[in-house]
Amino acid sequence: MRQWKDKLSNIKMPHTYVLLSMILLTVVLLTYVIPAGSYDYVLDESSGKMVVVPESYHYTQGKQPGFFDIFLSVQRGYVDASNILFLIVFAYSYVYILTENGTLNHAIEILVKKLGDRTDLMIPVCMMLFGLLGATLGIFEETYGLVPVFVGIMIALGYDALVGGAVVYIGVATGFAAALTNPFSVGIAQGIAQVPINSGLGYRVVIFLVFQTTSIWYVMRYAKKIKKDPTKSILYGETRETPVRKQDGEPFTLRHKICLLLFFVTIGILLYGTMEMGWYINEIAAMFFMMMVITGFVAGYSPTQICHSFIASTRSVVPSILVIGFTRGILLTMKDAMISDTVVYGLSSLLSFSNPVFSAIGMLILQNIINFFVTGSSSQAMITIPIMAPVADIVGLSRHTAILCYCFGDGFSDMFWPTACSLECGLIGVSLNKWYKFMGPLFLIMVVLQVFFVALSVFIY
Repeated sequence: MRQWKDKLSNIKMPHTYVLLSMILLTVVLLTYVIPAGSYDYVLDESSGKMVVVPESYHYTQGKQPGFFDIFLSVQRGYVDASNILFLIVFAYSYVYILTENGTLNHAIEILVKKLGDRTDLMIPVCMMLFGLLGATLGIFEETYGLVPVFVGIMIALGYDALVGGAVVYIGVATGFAAALTNPFSVGIAQGIAQVPINSGLGYRVVIFLVFQTTSIWYVMRYAKKIKKDPTKSILYGETRETPVRKQDGEPFTLRHKICLLLFFVTIGILLYGTMEMGWYINEIAAMFFMMMVITGFVAGYSPTQICHSFIASTRSVVPSILVIGFTRGILLTMKDAMISDTVVYGLSSLLSFSNPVFSAIGMLILQNIINFFVTGSSSQAMITIPIMAPVADIVGLSRHTAILCYCFGDGFSDMFWPTACSLECGLIGVSLNKWYKFMGPLFLIMVVLQVFFVALSVFIY
């Protein structure tokens, strides 16, 4: 038994780009196997969105990639994802300059004094807060700018980048998937499926509490382990470009205080802009770039020093952000070949089981698979729910169960499929293989919980 454990622990995943290249080549091969097809879409007057006509699937003409197109798709992916790439660059540059000038370190010292020996309480409190925002308001992309901030805070507290990223990403993604009143997932899905809005809320509250508690337990367990022994960190031994920290005992000057005030102002602007002014990636990126420059001047930097700090900040994020463009190329390849709707059509025909529990579990599995091909909660709802809702009627399932399968498949697999989680890995500054090593056990636990709650929903709804 010990030998098998040692062998498993010595298994190394291939390099991130090797893994993504294998996925890209697989998708290219699928474009020659899976016929191009599409559904017809009509405007849903109640939601104002285009939805699928369930029986309208038809074959069409897609573009099958040639040898050169494989490489072209990667370049197109970088161009198409450029706004996200620069969001990460600008967000991290702002955090970098806050750390370099000593502001973030002073803020951590103040926080440690306030919390005493219980700095670990930040993990459950913040994860629950982000989870509630995701579950109720559908907050997700709005937290992008906070990921580098929490990475810096958690590293300063003696943890690693995975803990900082997990507090934000796993916290909000778990809440988003549990979807209490999330208007961008369960709200749209219930409207399309023509069931009462926010119905079944009590069951989803239980689901939210179970999943969020499990996620918090997992992250805290890892955090305590590496705090006690840093060599246990998955990232141990990796070099990371970090700013030189100020010497202990440096006074907390007026410049530091103003920079810290600007930090809270930045967070306030971020929340107000995304929730009230419709800001998205471009505006968030521009805001971080602006605040990086302003903070540099407030800290007493010259224009040349600000430029040097900006250049230095990009060194540690470039390897991670390049992954995002690569994965976007995979999505563009599927879009050009028009195979996504065909995958949905083919998978939806596999749900005619005699046992409704098996049908429900099958629907859950299919929604997870579909999320690889169709990213975005609203897009997946508009494509799959018009199909899955009637299928649920046919196989004897409640439409509430179909919606639950969609929420689970859309939300939780975002933390696993490279076409979805590569962006967050870029924000955290870790490679996909390191992320999978960290996230793998938790995702397996989540899969078991998903199966349990979906099966149970057959008897509840």
